Amino acid sequence: MSERPVGIDELLDRVREGLDRVEAREAHDAARAGEALLVDIRYAALRERDGLIPGALVVERNELEWRFDPQGSHRAPEATSHDLRVVVVCNEGYASSLAAASLRQLGLHRATDLVGGFQAWRANGLPVVPPAA
Repeated sequence: MSERPVGIDELLDRVREGLDRVEAREAHDAARAGEALLVDIRYAALRERDGLIPGALVVERNELEWRFDPQGSHRAPEATSHDLRVVVVCNEGYASSLAAASLRQLGLHRATDLVGGFQAWRANGLPVVPPAA
């Protein structure tokens, strides 16, 4: 017998139980200290509209698992270990939770996401590279 279907809110609650989600300032400090890699999965239109987080690696959501599988042939140079602490950033902190859970399924046991996403980062006054004019 299969499990009953769940809605997205319940699914988010379930995956977030397994994540050590981080707030914007904590993510900023961890990235500056070299303890975490920020990965921006927002689509291009949002990055062009709102700007970028300095030092964050931009990886389109549909490429994330291929780019971060340390054993994969299409991995990013930064994807050196299953121990890498990846903090996934989306626009508001929803898609990033699902993406971080997917990375955990690949064995990146320290993958997590940014509570509130890019919008929380910006609202906390953290550095943003403005969009090109």
